[in-house]
Order: sequence, then structure tokens, then C-alpha cells
Amino acid sequence: MPPDATEDSDNGYDRPSKSQVKRDMLALLDLGKQLIDLPTDKLKQLPLSEKLYDAIREAQRTTAREGRRRQVHYVGKLMRDAEADVIRRQLDIWENGSREVTAAMHRIETLRDMLLADDTALTRLLAEYPQADIQQLRTLIRAGRKEAAHNTTLVQGQDPQRKHYRALFQALKTLNTPTETE
Repeated sequence: MPPDATEDSDNGYDRPSKSQVKRDMLALLDLGKQLIDLPTDKLKQLPLSEKLYDAIREAQRTTAREGRRRQVHYVGKLMRDAEADVIRRQLDIWENGSREVTAAMHRIETLRDMLLADDTALTRLLAEYPQADIQQLRTLIRAGRKEAAHNTTLVQGQDPQRKHYRALFQALKTLNTPTETE
């Protein structure tokens, strides 16, 4: 084996580079800054040590520029021992919403639009959800259709009415909720 081949494959380093360590520390510092911007009720929902929680609350109360900067760096230092991946995941869910919840909302919106457009959609819905209150659904669909017809006659600049449209969505949402948990 040539002498430089062993030199390239084994430089004597068995740990991350100094640059990688610095990138990781800056990522934890940024995560700490995000935590400092959170309200107290959300902070309590995260898996934070008492020391880290107190440091974050102190950073939130600190108004002096240099004092706040130092407190933020202290929070970043304490973040080394925190469960950063769990915290990032929860922050992502709060920021972007759960994908499953978003998909469920889109399904309900599509179902609502189908119910307003087609009478056979109600028959299919009742076959899937026999416990549904048919009278309430028919009333909401009828009112939603009248509302949509009225909205087509509005002059530009007038706000469309959405009361029954939203009420139908809420009724479908409560209809879907029990079946998801069973």
C-alpha cells in the first residue's frame, strides 16, 4: 500500500471536525433562540430540564442588549444536554401543523364541496356514517346552496356570506372525529 493511502484513510481523527462541532453548536443556539421566542404555555409542553426552562424564562425577561446576548448563549450551552430532535419535531408540528391533520381537513373540505354540488354525495356519506344526523346535514346543505347562489349575485367589493358553508364543514368535522379515534 502506498504511504499516502493510509495517511488519507486514517488521519488520526475519530471524532467530528472542529467545523462540524461549530455548526452543531450554532444550530443549538438557533434552536435556543426559537425557544426564547415561544410563549410560556408552549414552553411547558416541551421536554426541557428545569435549569434550561429557567434560563429561557430569564432570557425572555432580559431587556439589556448585552445581557440578553449572554443569556441566549447560555441557553445555547444548556441546549447541549436537551433532547434537540424531539424539540425540533414539536416546533415543526406547531409551525407547519401536522400533515395528518392537514390532510384530514382537505378531505373534509372536498366532501363539503361534493355535498354542495351533488345530491348523491349525501347518500354515499350516509352509507358510510349511518349515525349522522340526516336532517341537520340536509338543512346545512340546503342553506349552503342558497348562500352560494346568493354569493354569485354580489357586486364586486361585497363580502360573500360563508356562515352555512362553515357550519357544514364543522358538522362534517364532528362526524369524522369519533371514527378516527375508534
